[in-house]
Amino acid sequence: MTDVALPGGAMSEDFFRRARARLTLDVPAALNDLQAQAKRGDLDLDPAAWERAGVKATRPAAVLVPVVDRSEPTVLLTLRTELPSHPGQIAFPGGKIDPHDRSPAEAALREAAEEIGLARALIEPIGYLDLYLSFSGYRILPTVARVAPDYELALGEAEVADAFEVPLAFLMDARNHSLRSREWKGVTRRYYAMPFGERYIWGVTAGILRNLYERIYT
Repeated sequence: MTDVALPGGAMSEDFFRRARARLTLDVPAALNDLQAQAKRGDLDLDPAAWERAGVKATRPAAVLVPVVDRSEPTVLLTLRTELPSHPGQIAFPGGKIDPHDRSPAEAALREAAEEIGLARALIEPIGYLDLYLSFSGYRILPTVARVAPDYELALGEAEVADAFEVPLAFLMDARNHSLRSREWKGVTRRYYAMPFGERYIWGVTAGILRNLYERIYT
C-alpha cells in the first residue's frame, strides 16, 4: 500500500472499489473438498510444519472481516473470553459453518449477530478472501464486508470480552506486519503479528489481514 496520505474519505472509497473489483462471493471448492488445494493458511510460512505436527484442517468455518465505512475506515475486531478455544485472543467474529447456513457468508453474518450483536441490515458482504487453513484444524473462509458506521453492539459475554476498531490504514501497511515464531506441539511455528498499542493481533487473525493486504493492495 502506498504511504502517500489520501484526503479524508478517499481511502474508504478506494478500498471498497478495489474490494468489489477483486473479490467475489463464489465459494471455493476447497472449503469442503479436502483433496482440493487451499491457497493460504498457517502453512504458508512453513509448509513442512504441517507434516511435522501431523495436523489436518478438516472443519469448515467462516469469519466476518468487518470494514467500517468511516471517513478513515477501520476493521472491527473482538477479544475472546478465556474459553478453551483461542482464549483471550483477538479474532474476527465467526465460527463453524452449520448445516442450515445457506452460505459461508451467511454463517459469518449469523456468528457476528450471535457474538457481538452486529445487525445484518448494516452489513454488505463484498467477497471472500482465500481459504485459510489453521493449525487448530479449521478451513476458514473469510467474508470481507462493508459495515455502516452507526452500528450498536451487544456482546455475547460468554464468548466475547471486548470489541474494538483498528484503523485500516495501519493494518494495510506492510511495515506493521512482523514475522515471529513460537513453539507449538514441539514444532516451531512462524506467524504474522501486527501489534497495535496494547492490542496484540497475531496468528490466524493477522494471517487473514495479511491476505487482505495482498488481495487488495498488491
